Amino acid sequence: MITLDTPSPLRRKRTDEIVDAIKKTIIEHGLQPGDRLPQERELMEQYAASKGTIREALKSLEVQGLIRTRTGPGGGAFIDTMSENRAMSLLSNYLFAKTVTIGEIYALRKVLEPLVAVSAMTNMDETAYRRLDGIIAIYDHEPADAQERWDQRMAELDFHAVVAEYADNALLAFTCRFLQRLLKDLAVCHDIYIQPKPVLRAQGIQYQRKMIAAMQAGDAESVHAIMSDHMAYAERSMLDLQAELNGDFLHDPVARGGNEKRRKRQK
Repeated sequence: MITLDTPSPLRRKRTDEIVDAIKKTIIEHGLQPGDRLPQERELMEQYAASKGTIREALKSLEVQGLIRTRTGPGGGAFIDTMSENRAMSLLSNYLFAKTVTIGEIYALRKVLEPLVAVSAMTNMDETAYRRLDGIIAIYDHEPADAQERWDQRMAELDFHAVVAEYADNALLAFTCRFLQRLLKDLAVCHDIYIQPKPVLRAQGIQYQRKMIAAMQAGDAESVHAIMSDHMAYAERSMLDLQAELNGDFLHDPVARGGNEKRRKRQK
């Protein structure tokens, strides 16, 4: 029988203690997806817990995406693999009641996207570059309608998601893809993306083409610099469009700067 002690001065829920103990067992025994946990009766004896407590603990693990349960003959609790989409959904739930701004997202993207691009560079092959070229082809022209405009905006983010797939640093890649998902899901971004005046695609494509060329040349310093400029440009453009959407031309310094640059180009 396992005794579950905790160093915390506050008494934890019995269910939480059992959840942590099962997690520890999974790691220590090297259990893999598809492996079965002990039957309910065994878990009750192992942790000196009631049926209800064990079931609550298993339900918690299932909600966390760490196990799946199956009823009937051959049923039980089995180790599962949490998908990236599930992990992002859980993280999004944490941020559900919080205010997340475009500026906050890009504060991270400006730092992390250049790093993930450099991390991916040595793993990129011809198939990867063909994938990137195929994605660019989705938004290298004017959209025919509102649906295609939306699809193009999503594809622009998918470009960066594909780059992240090839990164050596799994945590860095996950974080970048999560930030890209936030941009897809954020209400204010949705309002921006459906506008007939999207972020200028030609400039974005130019950054992406230059980055691909630097990757193929094995120039990590240039990859980092190009992606840094790309993210800074994307942030300015998004904040500028947000200011236009809100009619806040005079009060948003970023928008004001962007509008001033456009006026200079028009002269």
